[in-house]
Amino acid sequence: MNMNRELEYMFVQCARVWIPDAEEVWKSAELTKDFKNGDASLQLMLEDGTSIEHKLDPKTKNLPYLRNPDILVGENDLTALSYLHEPAVLHNLKVRFIDSKLIYTYCGIVLVAINPYETLGIYGTDIINAYSGQNMGDMDPHIFAVAEEAYKQMARDERNQSIIVSGESGAGKTVSAKYAMRYFATVSGSTSEANVEQKVLASNPIMEAIGNAKTTRNDNSSRFGKYIEIGFDTRYRIIGANMRTYLLEKSRVVFQADEERNYHIFYQLCASSHLPEFKTLKLSSANDFLYTRQGRSPVIQGVDDTKELSTTRNAFTLLGINESYQMGLFQVLAAILHLGNVEIKDRDSDSSLIPPNNRHLTAFCELVGVTYQDMSQWLCHRKLKTATETYVKTLPRLQATNARDALAKHIYAKLFNWIVEHVNKALITNIKQHSFIGVLDIYGFETFEINSFEQFCINYANEKLQQQFNMHVFKLEQEEYMKEQIPWTLIDFYDNQPCINLIEAKMGILDLLDEECKMPKGSDDSWAQKLYNTHLKTCSLFEKPRMSNRAFIIQHFADKQVEYQCEGFLEKNKDTVNEDQINVLKASKKFDLLVELFQDEEKATSPTGQVPGTGGRTRLSIKPDKGRDKSSKEHKKTVGCQFRNSLQMLMDTLNATTPHYVRCIKPNDFKLAFSFDPKRAVQQLRACGVLETIRISAAGFPSRWTYQEFFSRYRVLMKQKDVLSDKKLTCRNVLEKLVEDQDKYQFGKTKIFFRAGQVAYLEKLRADKLRVACIRIQKTIRCWLARKKYLRKRSAAITIQRFTRGYQARCLAKFMRRTQAATIIQKYQRMYVERKRYRQKQAAALVMQTILRAYMARQKYQGLVREHNAVIIQKRVRGWLARCWYKRCLVSLVYLQCCFRRMKARRELKKLKIEARSVEHFKKLNKGMENKIMQLQRRIDEQSKDNRSINEKLVSLETSSTAERERMRGELSRLRGVEEDAKNKGNQVTSLLEQLEKLRKELSSTQKEKKTIEDWAQTYRDEMEKMVSELKDQNCSLKKEKDDLNRLIQEQSQQMTEKMARAIVEKTQQLETDLNEERSRYQNLLTEHLRLEEKYDDLKETMVSSNVSKPGHRRTDSTHSSNESEYTYNSEYAELEEGSRAAEDVTRGMDTSLTLKLQKRLTELEQEKQSLRNELENREDQFQRARARDDVEFKKARGAELEYESLKRQELESENKKLKHDLVEIRRSLLGNAATGAGAPGSPAYKVVLEQLNASCEELEVRKEEVLILRSQLVSQKEAMHHKETMTEPSAYVEDVSKLKDAGELKQAYIGLKDTNRLLEHQLQTQRRGYDSEVESLRGELQNVKEENNRQQQLLAQNLQLPPEARIEASLQHEITRLTNENLELLAEDPTASREARVTILRRMVDLMEQLEKQDRTIRKLKKQLKVYSKRIGEMGAQTEGQTSPGQMVDEPIHPVNIPRREKDFQGMLEYKKEDELKLVKNLILELKPRGVAVNLIPGLPAYILFMCLRHADYVNDDQKVRTLLTSTINSIKKILKKRGDDFETVSFWLSNTCRFLHCLKQYSGDEAFIKHNTQRQNEHILSNFDLAEYRQVISDLAIQIYQQLIKCMENILQPMIVSGMLEHETIQGVSGVKPTGLRKRTSSIVDEGTYTLDSILRQLSAFHSTMCQHGTDPELIKQVVKQQFYIIGAVTLNNLLLRKDMCSWSKGMQIRYNVSQLEEWLRDKGLMTCGAKETLEPLIQAAQLLQVKKKTDEDAEAICSMCLALTTAQIVKVLNLYTPVNEFEERVSVAFIRTIQTRLRDRCESPQLLMDTKMIYPVTFPFNPSSLALETIQIPSSLNLSFLTRV
Repeated sequence: MNMNRELEYMFVQCARVWIPDAEEVWKSAELTKDFKNGDASLQLMLEDGTSIEHKLDPKTKNLPYLRNPDILVGENDLTALSYLHEPAVLHNLKVRFIDSKLIYTYCGIVLVAINPYETLGIYGTDIINAYSGQNMGDMDPHIFAVAEEAYKQMARDERNQSIIVSGESGAGKTVSAKYAMRYFATVSGSTSEANVEQKVLASNPIMEAIGNAKTTRNDNSSRFGKYIEIGFDTRYRIIGANMRTYLLEKSRVVFQADEERNYHIFYQLCASSHLPEFKTLKLSSANDFLYTRQGRSPVIQGVDDTKELSTTRNAFTLLGINESYQMGLFQVLAAILHLGNVEIKDRDSDSSLIPPNNRHLTAFCELVGVTYQDMSQWLCHRKLKTATETYVKTLPRLQATNARDALAKHIYAKLFNWIVEHVNKALITNIKQHSFIGVLDIYGFETFEINSFEQFCINYANEKLQQQFNMHVFKLEQEEYMKEQIPWTLIDFYDNQPCINLIEAKMGILDLLDEECKMPKGSDDSWAQKLYNTHLKTCSLFEKPRMSNRAFIIQHFADKQVEYQCEGFLEKNKDTVNEDQINVLKASKKFDLLVELFQDEEKATSPTGQVPGTGGRTRLSIKPDKGRDKSSKEHKKTVGCQFRNSLQMLMDTLNATTPHYVRCIKPNDFKLAFSFDPKRAVQQLRACGVLETIRISAAGFPSRWTYQEFFSRYRVLMKQKDVLSDKKLTCRNVLEKLVEDQDKYQFGKTKIFFRAGQVAYLEKLRADKLRVACIRIQKTIRCWLARKKYLRKRSAAITIQRFTRGYQARCLAKFMRRTQAATIIQKYQRMYVERKRYRQKQAAALVMQTILRAYMARQKYQGLVREHNAVIIQKRVRGWLARCWYKRCLVSLVYLQCCFRRMKARRELKKLKIEARSVEHFKKLNKGMENKIMQLQRRIDEQSKDNRSINEKLVSLETSSTAERERMRGELSRLRGVEEDAKNKGNQVTSLLEQLEKLRKELSSTQKEKKTIEDWAQTYRDEMEKMVSELKDQNCSLKKEKDDLNRLIQEQSQQMTEKMARAIVEKTQQLETDLNEERSRYQNLLTEHLRLEEKYDDLKETMVSSNVSKPGHRRTDSTHSSNESEYTYNSEYAELEEGSRAAEDVTRGMDTSLTLKLQKRLTELEQEKQSLRNELENREDQFQRARARDDVEFKKARGAELEYESLKRQELESENKKLKHDLVEIRRSLLGNAATGAGAPGSPAYKVVLEQLNASCEELEVRKEEVLILRSQLVSQKEAMHHKETMTEPSAYVEDVSKLKDAGELKQAYIGLKDTNRLLEHQLQTQRRGYDSEVESLRGELQNVKEENNRQQQLLAQNLQLPPEARIEASLQHEITRLTNENLELLAEDPTASREARVTILRRMVDLMEQLEKQDRTIRKLKKQLKVYSKRIGEMGAQTEGQTSPGQMVDEPIHPVNIPRREKDFQGMLEYKKEDELKLVKNLILELKPRGVAVNLIPGLPAYILFMCLRHADYVNDDQKVRTLLTSTINSIKKILKKRGDDFETVSFWLSNTCRFLHCLKQYSGDEAFIKHNTQRQNEHILSNFDLAEYRQVISDLAIQIYQQLIKCMENILQPMIVSGMLEHETIQGVSGVKPTGLRKRTSSIVDEGTYTLDSILRQLSAFHSTMCQHGTDPELIKQVVKQQFYIIGAVTLNNLLLRKDMCSWSKGMQIRYNVSQLEEWLRDKGLMTCGAKETLEPLIQAAQLLQVKKKTDEDAEAICSMCLALTTAQIVKVLNLYTPVNEFEERVSVAFIRTIQTRLRDRCESPQLLMDTKMIYPVTFPFNPSSLALETIQIPSSLNLSFLTRV
């Protein structure tokens, strides 16, 4: 009843089911009608919309399979599916393979691997590191996960493991096995320098070359089975390996089907036949040989056989097979190819022959070293032996050909065995094996059209493996139920023992085959009849084909029926070969390898080479009884018998180990990438036992939940009253209410077990409950939204009404106002019109009156005018008549005068015309533009004056003519009297009148010329004014162009400046990047160096523990090296002496080759380290030079003021030299009078200073004037040269008079004039600016001189107070400092000009240093003499001063006074005896407890103490003491770090002290770059005798090593916390739901005791930070450490996210973003936001955002591409593929959307690597951090036990 209720509840409308389909095997459909009990059919609708009726079986009434919920589709483990059946498994695999591109899926304990037929980037070292140490269920399915599980179980359970890889040909078995071995080789490493892991991997290309071939299903198909045992020692590191092979397919050597190839090695040799070393093999193309051309497919696409052969040869070399043996192997292979081309012809029907001189047989004989006659004889004959005689029998051609092929197969099998044996020898080791992991790469079920003996053996092996698999699965299920105390009921599963008995039992198929092989006339037909008679009626698994009597059918497991053809079974089982042919080959004397192949013929376990133990372990080999003849007994063993025995031993081995299963699936038969054929997949799933595993799981309780997970998942189905404090009781009560059938679930100790389908039932209940809750929430929200919308609309309507009514009221008021206004306007308009009309009429009347009155007045006026005019006319006419008579008389008189004057005027006019046309006149007129204009103006004025003079002359002439007329009138009477005389002269008067008329004409012409000249002058004036205006316009335009050009120049200069700035920034960034890369390389090299040192020490410890030291000569270890190898010393420590003696003993026991290899490697590392150091320094120098060069180029951009700056520099240099000279004089004067108070006012020194100052001021004034003059001259010359082409000489303008009218020339002259004016203005401004700047600079120089003078006076006063010894030293030190400062100032001002000054200063400094050293030596010498003398005096008892020598009289009063004073003042040094050095290092380093020092004492105290001891060794000039102290310090720090390197507190403490010691060495080194931060007292503590720059580099390298050790220590502490705290733990409870899980349970997100949370990570980070702060670590170094910590957190989290499908969900993205915000808050609290740590989390942040953003439309794709800039394309696509909905309300990412993303990101240039490098360490730098602590104030606590140190 309950079952029916559940069925009715599950089979409802919209429920989805699976129905069988011929094409797709299973097809999805949806119910369109609820199913009721008793219905005979189901109404379904397919996915394409087709409606069908599915009829139920009337007998069984079985309903179709139900589909799993969408949230379960794509699960990592098939057992996590609620419905466990074939269509669910097939669909889940298809979705993962096609949509998500995931090729691995768990099925309980089995890993299903689908061949993608495409190279995937999921097998790199980064992936291996990500899976290393992880639980199998925590990561996505992978072959590495299986390998890690095997490795972990081997170490945890101390039990051997096996990985069984099976599948069809082409399914990817070999690749999977190869990757598993690669994983072991990577994670475990080897125990010696023999590189065993590399040799194990190197065996793969060899075995693939000789054992793999191309088939129709696979281009690299393994044609043999192999089991590789990888051995491990007690520390679980690889020590060796052993390989066993099974059933090599020898028939492929002589025959290949279409589209197949022979073994790869043959084609590799043929492809490389052109190489010189292969000429003797006489090979050619593969198409020329029978054994390589039968498949008609000699080439594999994408494979270069020549390169493959090179890889094979390298592998041979790595495994110890030398070149001679390799060439021998290749000779044998070439001989096989030539043997196949030997043509055998018929002699008659019973015999055959080989034609003489067959070139292929000749080549075969030459290669193997046998005679042609013997070989040709026994290829066509065979020897028959009877009891008494031996016969030689001829062979027909077919038998001879078969014998030839059998010989070829036998030779190849022997060669295969020999190679396997030598590979095993290379992989064997002398170290005792503790455990092993076996990798079985064996063939899966094979079914062809024609199945023969090979397929029978393969399928027989798979039956055995399947039985072992079934038993193991059954055993695991039983153990799980017993562990949880679940009632155990027997599960019915398929047992294939009957099929195995059919094959291997007594009177089985193999037994009958062996019996038939012993029969003299046994045949395949007789054997088939025996099979029919024996098994046809007794065994249901054995059948006979209907149409054949030479075949049989066996029904294998999973209902797989295979038909085998009996033809060839006996021959292949016997595997016979002509012994005479073998004897001929054994007799070869030229080819030792061939003899070696056959010399163990009788000892060989199998003549076919497919027996286990071939080159394998002796304990697994098959040995005959000693009392029997090996050659006769062992050779009688058949292939089937041998294979059965080897298979049984394999099964014994597997049963003794813990197996892990990998089932490889071939998705299609056409080798198409990511193409899935459901038919082929189902066949293989049935054959490989995956579906059987599912069936066994489904028969029990496949779904399992912990109580906590069940409670978290199904809390929504519980009521508040159902929730109890006991989670187990709560779950029990809820389940009893939800599921009434008690058989559907069981309660275990820690888990709840469910039957198949119950989880889906519960999921449906949960989904329905959530759906009801969602509907209720939607209802409430929609009600709230609707009410809110209604209230909003109501409010809007009221508002609209209010505004509408207001608008209407305003419109009415407006209308009323307009009406009133219109009335008023009309009134005033009408008034205006009437008034205007009246005024118009009034004006018209007035106008008419005015016109009339004016007309009448005009008429009267005109009459009066006419009368007046008549009177005037009369008067005028009468006057005119009188004047005419007078004028005639006057003209006659004037004519005579004009004749004479005309002659003179004509001459003058002619002269003027000639003068006006002369060239000199025009030259004068054209002198300069302004002169010419002034002359023209002046000429016009002169001409106007001439005109006025001419007018005046005319007036005077008129006056004279009037007077003349009056006079003539007076004489008229006289003339009348002489009328007679006039008559006589009448003719003369007529001529005079004619001349007068001419003169008048000339006068008129002269007046016309004058008028013309005046017009020309006016025209010229107008043209000049027009030209001037045009010039002004041009001037304005030129000014505008000038402004534009200036603006353009400014813009270009600004752009150039910005461009240069960007270029400088880019170059700087590039150089910084290169510098960081070089630092990273250098630091990685240091890490490698440290690793080799540790490995070397481990080897020494191992050898010491394993070897007993023998007496004898002790030799020095030559291989030991360290970072401080340049300063290695013979320590006096007892511990180090014992360690060195132990090392010497070890060295005697070590392998010489290993020692030399280590020594060579360490030497190379030292050289590479030195080269990297030099390269780093060169890069830094290049960086500095590039920056300086960029600054210089930027300065050169201001090219307009170069000359000015040059003058200024020369000026300043000359003045600087003068001032230097003056200062030298001042110093000499002051030093000369130092003892007489020269610094006081009024003293000679003071006067010299004043005189020099005054002279300097006067000299400055003079220099300023000279500079101004020189500068003005230089600038004038420069500007003149610049404008030389634009200016023209004045003479060029006056060549001709016509040029005066050329406007272009006038314009050019005007522009030249303007340029000249601008030039003069520019010179004036330049001079003014230069003067101002010069005055400022001179003022600054004067101020500097004054300050320098003051400093000199202060120094003088201080020196006078010092003792004589210190006075000289102080003055020298001050001089060195002053010269250094001057050098730096000169370098900053002008690098080029300061070279000579630097050389001079350096020479002077060298001289000063030499003098200082001489003084020091003299002082030390005198001190030693003083000590000797004082000792002698003490012995003699002499206390008087009379015994002193005269030479000591000067110093005696000084030394007794100064020495006690130096002893009283603590100088910041600690003195110790040389024998106390061991005690110092022991107490201060080796036995020091960091916790006490960090809490109670000042930070860095050990570093200060060591440096103070070093200072004293430097003070006493003891180089040996300095060297031993530094070296012992470095070695001791290394020793304590090696001893306690896992303690973070210790590593942090010594990192801080090492950095502080390094800073002290820099701070007190005397380098200018470091001492500028010191106080005056600290500068007195500078090291005086030794330059420790090289030791600073060694200590810096040590600090780098400690930093890397610190990072590793932190990584080891943080690594277990990161995944749990950042991903698995639910910081926000209830956001992410728990999905059903499979057999491999994931880590729970529920907080249990011991589970790491985000708070754990934050607490650990705070602990790290507080520890480093307590130890006084530099703040910059803390920032780098925190940045590295956050990088590790982000990288590990992101890598796990990319490898865990269950973590890629929306809710998990929210959790990650919240966790990241908490980390940022931690950074903010610690003040570390600027350290760059936040940026390292950017990829993780973007991945979390990618999980939460929408992923549907193209706009979403664009947003994702623009958002995820820190993620690579592979990472983005991986996250999208892994995105998994947790609830039914979420949607998966469509394949089309992912392709859109890939298309948009196609142009990105980035690394294809998927995972981030978690081992990457940022290059560390140690910025100089000087200490403000005075050394003399440091107190040594008594707790350090350093009482033997003496303060100095």
